[in-house]
Amino acid sequence: MQTRRAFCSLFILFLCITLTAALTPPAGAAPEDRVLVLEIAEAITPASDNLIADAIERAENGNFEALVISLDTPGGGLEETQIIIKAIENSTIPVIGYVPESGKAWSAGTLILMGTDIAGMAPFTVIGSAQPVQMSAEGTKPVEDEKIINALVKFSVETARKHGRNETFAEEVITKNRNLNDEEALEEGVIEYRASSIPDLLAQVDGERVKDRRLQTANAEIEIYSPPLPLSFLKLISNPVLSSLLLTIGLYGIIFGIANPGAGAEIFGIIAIVLGLIGTGFNINIAAFFLIMVGVGLLILELESPGFGIFGLAGLISLIIGSVFLVPLGAENIYTPEFRRMLLLTIVTPTIILGLFLVFAIYKVAETRKKKPVIGAIIGDTARTIDPIKPEKRGFVRYRGEYWKARSEEEIGAEEEVEIIGKEMEVLVVKRKI
Repeated sequence: MQTRRAFCSLFILFLCITLTAALTPPAGAAPEDRVLVLEIAEAITPASDNLIADAIERAENGNFEALVISLDTPGGGLEETQIIIKAIENSTIPVIGYVPESGKAWSAGTLILMGTDIAGMAPFTVIGSAQPVQMSAEGTKPVEDEKIINALVKFSVETARKHGRNETFAEEVITKNRNLNDEEALEEGVIEYRASSIPDLLAQVDGERVKDRRLQTANAEIEIYSPPLPLSFLKLISNPVLSSLLLTIGLYGIIFGIANPGAGAEIFGIIAIVLGLIGTGFNINIAAFFLIMVGVGLLILELESPGFGIFGLAGLISLIIGSVFLVPLGAENIYTPEFRRMLLLTIVTPTIILGLFLVFAIYKVAETRKKKPVIGAIIGDTARTIDPIKPEKRGFVRYRGEYWKARSEEEIGAEEEVEIIGKEMEVLVVKRKI
C-alpha cells in the first residue's frame, strides 16, 4: 500500500513539473506586440469623442503598444475636438495620428492631428483650413468674433507647442485657413513622419520614446478597433444629416399626431426627436432614462387599448433603444470592454425578454377580448338530457362532457337531444331539438 502511495505521489509530482515546464514561456520571450487602429472616415461628431475615449481605454487595458488614429475627415465640432485632444493628452498610451492615402484632415482633423503624440501623413494628403464656421439661414459662414478666434488660436498654438510643433502654422491654420500637403507639413515641422501606410509608419516610429515607454512597433500586429453596439448606434445617429432628419421627422410627426389623434404619429415623433437630440450631443443617460419611461408608458397604454398595434410597437422600440444607451459610454477607465459587453447583455437581454413577454401578454389579452362571451357561444348548441325534465321539475343535461342543471317550459324525456336557448345563473334553459 505504501509503495503504491509513493508511486502515485511521484507521478503527480512529475505531472506538475511537466505541465509547469510546458506552460512557462521560454526565457526572454515577450508577448506579441500589438497596435490598435481606430479609423475615423467622416465628420467629427458627438460620437467621435466617445469612440476615441473607448479606443484609448481598450488600448490601455489590452496592453497595446500604441493607438493609431487614422484621420480622413472634413472637420467637425469644436467642443468634440477639444474633448478628444484632452483625452489624448490624459492617456497613458502613445497615440499616433495618421492621415491615410488619398485622405485629408481638415479643420478639426488638423487640430486633432497636432494634438497626437506622433503625427504622420501619407503622400498626396492635405491638412489645414481650421477657421471656425457657424450655421445660418443662408448656410455656413465664417466666425469672425475676435473673442472666439483668439481663444481658438491660443488653444491651437498651445497644443502645437506642447508637442514641439510649428506654432506659426497652428495660428495661421485658423486665421488664414492655411493648407499644407504632406511634404510641406514635414518640412515645416507640423508632422514627424511621411509614410505610405500604417505598417510603414509603425516601422519608422519603432524605438521612439513616448510617454515614458519605448515603442516596439516594427513588427507589431495591427488590430482594427470595432466599436461596441451602443457606440455603433450613437455613431449612426450622430451623422449631422441623419440627426437633423430625425429632428425634422419628429417635429412633423408630433404635428401630424396632434392633427390626427389616434394615429400614433406623435409617439414616433417623440422618439425621433430624442434620438436626434442624442445625435447632436444631448446627455445620453437622461435620454436613455426618458426612452425607457416612454416605453413602459406606451406598453401600459397598449394594455388599455384593443389589439397590439402602434403603442406596443413604439413601446418596445423605446425600451430596447433606452436599454442600449444605459450601458456606460464614458471615458473613465473603470469598465473593460469585456465587462461592457457583459453589461450590455445583462441589460438588453432582460429588456428584450420582458418585451416579448409583454407582447405575449398583450396578445392574450387581445385574444380574450375578441372571444364571444360564454353564454353567447353556447346559445344554439345541442345537449342531451340525462333524466326527464318537466316545467315544474328541473333535471340534468350533458353538454360537452359536463353535467349541467337544466329547465324547460315543456316536458322532455331522458336521453333526448335538446337545444340550449338560454342560461340563468348556473341553470341552462333548453327546449326539445326539432
